[in-house]
Amino acid sequence: MDIIANFIDGQYQAPLQGQYIDNIEPATGQVYGKIPDSSNEDLELAIASANKALPAWRALASEERADYLLAIAHEIDRRLEALALAEAIDNGKPVGLARTVDIPRAASNFKFFAHACSQFSSQSHAVAGSAINYTLRQPIGVVGCISPWNLPLYLFTWKIAPALAAGNCVIAKPSEITPKTAALLGEICQKVGLPAGVLNIIHGTGKNIGQAICQHSEIKAISFTGGTITGAAIAQLLAAKFKKLSLELGGKNPALIFADCDFDNTVEQVFRASFANQGQICLCASRLYIERSIYAKFKQALVAKAKKLRPSDPLLETTAMGAIVSKSHLEKVLGYIESAKAQGGTVIAGGKQVTLIGRCQQGYFIEPTIIENLNNDAVCNQEEIFGPVITLQAFDNDEQALTLANDSHYGLAATIWTNHLARAHYLAENINTGIVWVNCWLLRDLRTPFGGMNNSGLGREGGLEAMHFFTESKNVCIKY
Repeated sequence: MDIIANFIDGQYQAPLQGQYIDNIEPATGQVYGKIPDSSNEDLELAIASANKALPAWRALASEERADYLLAIAHEIDRRLEALALAEAIDNGKPVGLARTVDIPRAASNFKFFAHACSQFSSQSHAVAGSAINYTLRQPIGVVGCISPWNLPLYLFTWKIAPALAAGNCVIAKPSEITPKTAALLGEICQKVGLPAGVLNIIHGTGKNIGQAICQHSEIKAISFTGGTITGAAIAQLLAAKFKKLSLELGGKNPALIFADCDFDNTVEQVFRASFANQGQICLCASRLYIERSIYAKFKQALVAKAKKLRPSDPLLETTAMGAIVSKSHLEKVLGYIESAKAQGGTVIAGGKQVTLIGRCQQGYFIEPTIIENLNNDAVCNQEEIFGPVITLQAFDNDEQALTLANDSHYGLAATIWTNHLARAHYLAENINTGIVWVNCWLLRDLRTPFGGMNNSGLGREGGLEAMHFFTESKNVCIKY
């Protein structure tokens, strides 16, 4: 039995009240470990540790902070195989995906913000003949970082790295569903000698310790990635506290596919955008709008690929599709498929739970699912499913495609597939999402702003946006 501990003041510590939560392997449906069900007492220890470490950490030269971050990145690289295996067991994703995407990206996050903190600069404004104004950007203090289960170490480090780079100390909470690689990050911090208290990792439920982190007066900012309902609750909770808040929430992302696209490449990339990580990425395409003249051909190509993609044991090197993260989430996804049928949708591929043989016979697997004949106001076209389920609809012209894409409460990401340059620019400008990819998907440059509109979030992450969020700006005016 794998017993995880909190990481507080540079050491692993059992929860003070001795309470634990089962950790279940999605591929087997079996409990394989325990994680702390942390309390306010554990949080108070972590905050005391962070406050003790803060003066020295914020006073450290940016180049020295960068050295620590680079050392963490190199140690993540060195432990690639062990971290990838832990991620596959904990999350249910294919180990090959964890090895090529999740863990390398976690290392890249630390590398990027190590360089960002050494390059971070402020502004000055001269008033001719009388004064100069300059801007100081100073660390906020102790900040809270709360991350989701779908890309556990990838998104955990995406928040922690800029917070540390900017000179803050961090109280970090990973998802209680996927705690393992976050716990292992503590070992890495010990190995590289990160000063005690600079990063504290606390485990537990969002309802208990997550809410406590958000409400604690000593935590001056919250960066949260997760579901829109939870994000809205956090925003309401913090509204009266005037605490800095960044919310990266859900998506219901449209893909606009035009007849002049590079057909074979578009099929390949749109399929990947739809079903990567079992569709459990906030950026996955879930609403596919296809120009009518190629609708039948494109649909046929997608269905053929879906029928060849079979879920299997995430720990096998040949696996391309793993398990859904939990039993409750599997039931939620299956419920959406039933809802689609009830609203007149036709399941043209998948739609069923998969039972494997051997060690994974009790695991949480579902076929890649494609649905058509739903109206745009159907539940499966309006609510985030966060699973391997996509819907198809035909359109006749650019404006209809744009109208369908913008008919959503979300606004995170969109993809546009066309070789018509003017169309691509026009649609990119007018589609209501924070991110637009043209003829590609998930091609990420960490310098760019990341985030969404409407129910998809508040604020932006990435590059200077993250460094700005984790600092307070102060204007200084000198008269001469």
